[in-house]
Amino acid sequence: MGCHPLFYIVFLLCAFNQCSALQADTNQTAHLLVSASEGSGRKASETLFGIFFEEINHAGAGGLWAELVSNRGFEAGGQNTPSNIDPWTVIGDESSIIISTDRSSCFTRNKVALRAEILCDATGSNVCPEGGVGIYNPGYWGMNIEQEKTYKVVLHVKSLDSVNISVSLASASGSQKLASTYIFAAASDVSNWTKFEVLLKAKATDHSARLQLMMTRKGVIWFDQVSAMPVDTYKGHGFRKELVEMVASIKPRFIRFPGGCFVEGEWLRNAFRWKESIGPWEERPGHFGDVWMYWTDDGLGYFEFLQLAEDLGAFPIWVVNNGISHNDQVATSSILPFVQEMLDSIEFARGSPNSTWGSVRAAMGHPMPFDLRYVAIGNEDCGKKNYLGNYLKFYNALKNAYPDIKLITNCDGSSHQLDHPADMYDFHVYTSANNLFSMSQQFDHTSRNGPKAFVSEYAVTGNDAGTGSLLAALAEAGFLIGLERNSDVVQMASYAPLFVNANDRRWNPDAIVFNSWQQYGTPSYYVQQFFTESSGATVLNTTLHANSLNSLVASAIIWQNSQDNNDYIQIKIVNFGSNPVSLQISVDGLAPNSISLSESRKTILTSNNLKDENSFNVQNKVVPVQSVLTNAGANMDVELSPHSFTSFDLLIRKSMAEVVIDDLDLVYKASS
Repeated sequence: MGCHPLFYIVFLLCAFNQCSALQADTNQTAHLLVSASEGSGRKASETLFGIFFEEINHAGAGGLWAELVSNRGFEAGGQNTPSNIDPWTVIGDESSIIISTDRSSCFTRNKVALRAEILCDATGSNVCPEGGVGIYNPGYWGMNIEQEKTYKVVLHVKSLDSVNISVSLASASGSQKLASTYIFAAASDVSNWTKFEVLLKAKATDHSARLQLMMTRKGVIWFDQVSAMPVDTYKGHGFRKELVEMVASIKPRFIRFPGGCFVEGEWLRNAFRWKESIGPWEERPGHFGDVWMYWTDDGLGYFEFLQLAEDLGAFPIWVVNNGISHNDQVATSSILPFVQEMLDSIEFARGSPNSTWGSVRAAMGHPMPFDLRYVAIGNEDCGKKNYLGNYLKFYNALKNAYPDIKLITNCDGSSHQLDHPADMYDFHVYTSANNLFSMSQQFDHTSRNGPKAFVSEYAVTGNDAGTGSLLAALAEAGFLIGLERNSDVVQMASYAPLFVNANDRRWNPDAIVFNSWQQYGTPSYYVQQFFTESSGATVLNTTLHANSLNSLVASAIIWQNSQDNNDYIQIKIVNFGSNPVSLQISVDGLAPNSISLSESRKTILTSNNLKDENSFNVQNKVVPVQSVLTNAGANMDVELSPHSFTSFDLLIRKSMAEVVIDDLDLVYKASS
């Protein structure tokens, strides 16, 4: 993440009349020539567009990871006792229940447990209130419980007496039970820590619900590692289904994880440690992410990120800590233990089930290796005292052990040659809309030799962006068109940040906004949908002639629909100006009448106001609108709306010879 943005932000100064989105030119006309003759294009990177996930804005804890309980192991206050059990809350008063913490847990890396002493009883002088006393957890700003859906609750219990525990999902106030059951156990069954699992089917919906553990019998009960998750998660792997489906719809070819600053930490003691994030969830100690200032139990750990990449059909890009945080560094002479951590992490991902760390992966249910091909050494650390020395230790060790893995340096090689070996270099940019739009030419003159560019973090920020404006999206679209045109040197690109929980917005803007039960895409998210077919496509040469070139950026590709194997020419154009443009499009190199009129289409992203945004109340205020392109052809006259991003997908008709070959191929496959 751009936690040190001044190092990476490129401030390109330009005159107002050249770069402003509010240009005053009138009667604009333009001509776009697209060369589609055979052999005239070049292949784009197969991994051109993907996603970058960081644990920021409660993107994972309380978001992508479907765990409903916050602080499920009572460790968020630290490993010492007494500890802070927030957001767990007592139900009852001091005359009926006393809550404390101690270090009695059976989990060696999570020793803190909750001790509940029930002072009231079912009978006698101190009768418990109706329904009992106990504790509840509201999750992350409320649990989304939906009617007819099933939730799995897991809890670990110890007691010296028999227990009768009411486990329920209840409304925010606790007045209505949405689903409930009881756990009965004799003293002999819970004298040692015992794991209980129950399934609760909700009879009503509440988007701000809570989990309750209630008792009505005098005694002492210990609780630890309490979890609640929906049974229905993405591919059954624990991810919040609707959020992953939004990510899947932009067809990412890679996922960079687990973050930028999150990997470093303000201090190394709080950096992400992959070995602490694998194995049984009950044994993961979790940690305090001191950059973004909240606790995560690391249920979304290294293994889960690899699984998510596999589920999305994307390549994982693993960002490793290189012994450098924001405030402390490990000297190069002492860096070898960190290098070994990296090598162990790759063995975990790629090693055989019989290897030391591959066997741990296999024990977690994934005997086959993950397809890990990319590793980034650190995040935004170029120029720091020990970066180069540390980087070379990582680079040499990794190339010796895994020569096929591509290494990514933090140092920018777009404007000058790197002084160290790398397969790719990281490029981050957060800036204004005008600056980013003008950067559509950023890589036009970059050397075609040497390492490729990985634009792993880009976005319009500041006043232009709001919390996700059309203006920001249009500037980003222009920038991405430039990356697409330069995809011979730009290997990968991803927007940042990907997610924000609306209850913990620590960075503006973000691509996908959510709360406990809703989600929507910002205009920046929808811009990425325009590029879903760009990875691996053929980039065509384009020439744009206009009486004012400053507000227009265009590109063209040929892509193939995997469903029907039809080929399309896709022409994308951003009109960043405030006036409409009459555009003549000419596509040369095609056979006569080869473009289908009925199956070609036009998609446009625009709105009435540059600062328009989507919201929970109006989720589709700024979204792409698709229509049939009625005048599709090799020569077209089209009108570009002011402040718009438009794509034209032209279906290329197959010749009779191609149809016969395809039909014969289908017959062959059917008979095989």
